[in-house]
Formats: sequence, structure tokens, C-alpha cells
Amino acid sequence: MIIDFIADHYKNVDKYPVRSQVEPGYLSKRLPESAPNNPEPIEKILQDVQEHIVPGITHWQSPNYFAYFPSSGSIAGILGEMLSTCFNVVGFNWMSSPAATELESIVMDWLGEMLTLPKPFLFSGNGGGVLQGTTCEAILCTLVAARDQILRNIGRENITKLVVYGSDQTHSAIQKDVEAGLIPFFLCATIGTTSTTAVDPLGPLCKIAKKHSIWVHVDAAYAGSACICPEFRHFLDGVEDADSFSLNAHKWFFTTLDSCCLWVKDPSALIKSLSKYPEYLRNKASESKLVVDCKDWQ
Repeated sequence: MIIDFIADHYKNVDKYPVRSQVEPGYLSKRLPESAPNNPEPIEKILQDVQEHIVPGITHWQSPNYFAYFPSSGSIAGILGEMLSTCFNVVGFNWMSSPAATELESIVMDWLGEMLTLPKPFLFSGNGGGVLQGTTCEAILCTLVAARDQILRNIGRENITKLVVYGSDQTHSAIQKDVEAGLIPFFLCATIGTTSTTAVDPLGPLCKIAKKHSIWVHVDAAYAGSACICPEFRHFLDGVEDADSFSLNAHKWFFTTLDSCCLWVKDPSALIKSLSKYPEYLRNKASESKLVVDCKDWQ
């Protein structure tokens, strides 16, 4: 019944107003004050969803939706999500579910090759990719790695001397991270900003940054997926001199939220900053250094 509900919803999604027409607080007036003591039939639950939840949804999947950025889910994405939910994998390290970690690593190399990312960004070239939830997470992880990398060289007492660079079009996460007290020696370049779809010239930016040993993160959250097309690949010219690169598969690549793909040339920089290894997580596979433990990349 739920599958049929989903199919019917997609069949008719273009008939709903794109932006929800409800007023703030509408739902508390429609739902009970406390959770029910007894179960209800699925028919009644789906009726409640249709009558009370659907009117409060802004329909990002509507063909009439043109705000912010495309959030282009797909039937393939929904079916993949169903399988993933079925297995309910907790994949913080390789041992907790080997297939989850290895499939993620393989697919990230596949996607990197589709983008023609330089080999050093791929596992096959001693770099590697990992799935994050959002661009905010990808930028935060690379910010921390860049900060700690430079402080290991100049001493933590010099943290107040570090500077973050980004244009006024750079993702708002930069400002959030800086306000949170994270100010590494870091430059964020953008490929398709949310505000104006602007594209930074990677080549000149990366050359300047490389000269001064600045970590360059390329935030291609919005438009990165389009660079799979050969006619748009030139927007990534110069990425070979960057240190990390991310795109959101949930924006333009038919994938359900949350799916931000992050590649780094030097995984050890992430691991040194983000890895914690308490006794209860110790295992032979991790200690062999032959596996990826995703907890150390996020």
C-alpha cells in the first residue's frame, strides 16, 4: 500500500501547489496532543498523511519547482533507499559491515572517474572518497584537517594567525565554521553557487594557493554533477592542484537526501584530525591498515 501511495504521489505531484500554503503551527491543530495508546490500520495512517502532511510539504520533486537548487530524487534513488533502510547498516568501521564500506569506496572511485577527477583523488591513486551528509559536513571536515595540518608545522599557539579565504559567493557553511572558531589556512572555491550558480576560476586560484601552501577545497555542491558531461568538464580545469573536492549527489544526480560526495588527495590529513580509537573499537582489520574506517573520514 505504501508503494502504491508513493507511485500515486509521483503521478500527481505536479497538481499540488509547489510551495506549501499552510500557516505556522498548522499541524499541532490537526494532530492529537499525545501519541496514541493503540495502533491504527495503515489505511487510516495513509489517510492522515494525505490530509495533514502532504498539504504542509513544499514539493521539491514537482516539475514546477525552481527555487534554491534542483533536488532531483528518482525512482532508482527511492528503491536504493528502501534497500539501505532494510539492511539498516551501522558502518562506522569496516568490521561493523564490510560490504557497506567497500561498496562506498568502489562507487566513489567510479564517480570520480566519471568526473575525470585526477587519479590522486581516487583510492586507486592513494587518495579516496567518502559520503558525507551535506556540504557543511564536507567543508567542516576539510577545514579541521587543513587547520591541524598547518598547526602541526607552526605550533598550536599560532592558531590566531590563521586565515580562511572565500568569496562572498562561497557556501554559507564557511561563515558558520568560522563563527564556530575554526579558522584554518584554507581557501574554498565554488563550482555553481546556490545564490547565483557562479563558478570560480580554479586554475588561477589553485596556483596562488599552492604557492602559499594553502589548502584548497572545491565546493561543487550544486553544479559538480553536470561536469560529468564532457562539454562542462572544463569548469573543473585546475582541480588537479586542489586538495579536496565535493559535490552533492542529492542536488542534481537523482539521489535522495543526504548524499554529499567528498574526495581528498591526502586521506591521512582527515584521519589525523578526525580519528578516535577507543578500546571497544579496536580490531585486527583496522590495525592492519588495509581497510577504510569511515568514522575517521567524517
